Amino acid sequence: MTHNRQVRDVVFVDGVRTPFGRAGEKGIYAGTRADDLVVKCIRELMRRNPSLPAARIDEVSIAATTQTGDQGLTIGRTAALLAGLPKSVPGFAIDRMCAGAMTAVTTTASGIGFGAYDVVIAGGVEHMGNHPMGSGADPNPRFMSERLVDPAALNMGNTAENLHDRFPTITKDRTDAFAVGSQNKLAKAYQDGLIQPDLVPVATLKPEKGWALNTVDEPPRPGTTVEDLASLRTPFRAHGRVTAGNAAGLNDGATAALLASAEAAEELGLTVKMRLVSYAFAGVEPEVMGIGPVPATEKALKMAGLGIEDIGLFEINEAFAVQVLSFLDHFGIADEDPRVNRYGGAIAVGHPLASSGVRLMNQLASQFEHDHSVRYGITTMCIGLGMGGTVVWENPHWDGTATEEENAA
Repeated sequence: MTHNRQVRDVVFVDGVRTPFGRAGEKGIYAGTRADDLVVKCIRELMRRNPSLPAARIDEVSIAATTQTGDQGLTIGRTAALLAGLPKSVPGFAIDRMCAGAMTAVTTTASGIGFGAYDVVIAGGVEHMGNHPMGSGADPNPRFMSERLVDPAALNMGNTAENLHDRFPTITKDRTDAFAVGSQNKLAKAYQDGLIQPDLVPVATLKPEKGWALNTVDEPPRPGTTVEDLASLRTPFRAHGRVTAGNAAGLNDGATAALLASAEAAEELGLTVKMRLVSYAFAGVEPEVMGIGPVPATEKALKMAGLGIEDIGLFEINEAFAVQVLSFLDHFGIADEDPRVNRYGGAIAVGHPLASSGVRLMNQLASQFEHDHSVRYGITTMCIGLGMGGTVVWENPHWDGTATEEENAA
């Protein structure tokens, strides 16, 4: 018996996220459960897409890096039940550290392409206040005793300092300038109303302060200057270059996206914000994990039959400024190239580990909507323990005759 099965087109229908908070007792989500943040995102996706019957969702994939407590118990399934989806809708949890939500998207997208699913919800959550990075982990002693990895590999800040060592042309001045640019671009995106459409308001209750409705991100520091950043201490190395100002912070937040086959989207009257072209993950030396997006991007572009010159927009997760600049330098892209992180990035908005992949996609989808001159864009990120992940997307609004200036007008 032969089975004729064709790969189907996969589309990004919609994406939402909670405002991101600062981790810790003073953060907006102190006392809030991680799974409740996911529930907010799932419910908002359903509210925003009323033509989608809940029973048509074939899978819910939710990522978390620390899969215990309120982020444990197969959070994709538990969040689906808590959100009120039918009990017939299955779910699962996923972990690829910082690229958790990205992997939730690519894994379920593969299921759509294969024909196993028509419509899925994929996203991620990280409550770093409830679960500090690495809490509860027990790295095998062989990593150190047999020198399988450099000791720096288990501390992300040290891996960023190692990147500075490897690429001495990436100076602290450059990373600080890039970080200030991220803050400024995010502030302008907020001013222009470009971030708010992605955000789900989250009500929180604090014993001393009562109820609060959180509608904006907590981490941004608009007005930050290079002079401000120059005075910050370098916690990972004496006289180092990585600071709290040129790296993403410790954050809480959740994201979720709605994906579908092109046929199901048309049948159900769902919008199409992006079309998936290709994706790839790649491994690198764990002690310089920040370089991971380079081989992942080369692999994804090769699979798509594209070159770096075909990419009109880049959404690069800013775990550390040095990591973004190493990517840009490799591909010959200027530090201030207008195609890169147009709305700012994680240095300004925050990086709740496993949730960030869908934030990148939300921002790229918004840029596609506003700039019909761009046909292809990528979302890419470095991943702890030495990996990178890249997804190539196509703009359904692309107009080959349009220019960026015409779109702006």
